[in-house]
Amino acid sequence: MKRVLITGKGSYVGTYVANWLQRHSDEFEIEILDMLDEEWSHFDFHGFDSVYHVAGIAHADISHVSEETKQLYYKVNCDLAVQTAKIAKEAGVKQFIYMSSLLVYGDRGNGSYRNKELIGRETTPKPSNFYGDSKWQAEQKLSELACDAFQIAILRPPMIYGPGCKGNYNGLRKIAMKSPLFPKFENQRSVLFIGNLSEFVRLLILDGRGGVFWPQDPTFVRTSDFIREIANAHGKKPWITKSLNWLVPVGACFPGKIGSLVNKAFGSLAVDAALSKEFEGKYQLFTFEESIRQTEAQ
Repeated sequence: MKRVLITGKGSYVGTYVANWLQRHSDEFEIEILDMLDEEWSHFDFHGFDSVYHVAGIAHADISHVSEETKQLYYKVNCDLAVQTAKIAKEAGVKQFIYMSSLLVYGDRGNGSYRNKELIGRETTPKPSNFYGDSKWQAEQKLSELACDAFQIAILRPPMIYGPGCKGNYNGLRKIAMKSPLFPKFENQRSVLFIGNLSEFVRLLILDGRGGVFWPQDPTFVRTSDFIREIANAHGKKPWITKSLNWLVPVGACFPGKIGSLVNKAFGSLAVDAALSKEFEGKYQLFTFEESIRQTEAQ
């Protein structure tokens, strides 16, 4: 049986993964550590096989923030992760799993609807904002701690969605529930249903190894696929057509917020599927359609 410590009490990902692992009570003993105050540093890490570190500040509106807020991202997403890993290593923990982000590669598809390049193994991380940079700096510092006795596993997931999720998915839901029509624009997005992520983490803990991993759903999706499936889950039938695709380049030319939103909505941000075949794809339990139905059934 594996003893697993999940750091970050109350986090969306941590809570879902903990519940998922607890379904396999014959394989795991789970404990969750609250890291909101300094008391966590007195916690005894001895006896745990794996630490799944999800404590951090999630990606949010980064357009208007103070320097103080930026530094908080580095303190939590980087410094706290490294401090936790050092304590875990000293206590004899064998594996440390860090939740990074695909945004270590920068905005890429979020910056222009024209970008179609897939992220590959040789793609160099190049963060375009302090959130991505805080994750990238953590990755580099954590990698320095890795050794045969202390495996560092770094996860670079795309947008995570599922029942009760926050963030960009809810923006797509609002559009799906209100818009009677939408462009069928051929962009590509890597996404990750929380159930597929949870199974990936389960298999990774059982495996015990380190490295960099790119878990994602079994197929790329278009923004219009989200709109269609979310709407369908509520009995709506929006008109999704290529005849409206001319709106994308026109909208992308607008200065300021409008152009930025159009480029973000219709840009491509996808990881080469060859990088995501760990465990022979056994973690990809849910199709996109099934994942949306579960998410919208909340």
